[in-house]
Amino acid sequence: MANIFHIIPKSEWEMAKRHGKYSPESLNKEGFIHCSHTDQIVQVANSFYHDRDDLLLLRIFEPKVTAEVKHEPPLEAPLSGILFPHIYGDLNLDSVTKVIEFPCDENGKFTLPSGLLD
Repeated sequence: MANIFHIIPKSEWEMAKRHGKYSPESLNKEGFIHCSHTDQIVQVANSFYHDRDDLLLLRIFEPKVTAEVKHEPPLEAPLSGILFPHIYGDLNLDSVTKVIEFPCDENGKFTLPSGLLD
């Protein structure tokens, strides 16, 4: 599977489309864009985005990403053995193959959206 995923507020996606690339704050602060594999999406969303209803999920075709992509452990748990995809540079928008609405449920929790892999 060559897809990775990024959770993004709708307003940031609109801004990225206007600028022709995506350069989030994490790129300046941490040096990379946080992404997830399919099986990591829900845990990440529920850990960091609880109760947010303004989110989208970007499906990114990793081979089309022009910046370097590294699969690394999270900074907070370097010995966990869990690897997350990190994009070390701006995200070129032509690598995004699908944009999926990603709202939370009435309890503020997230589940994997349908149509993720269509």
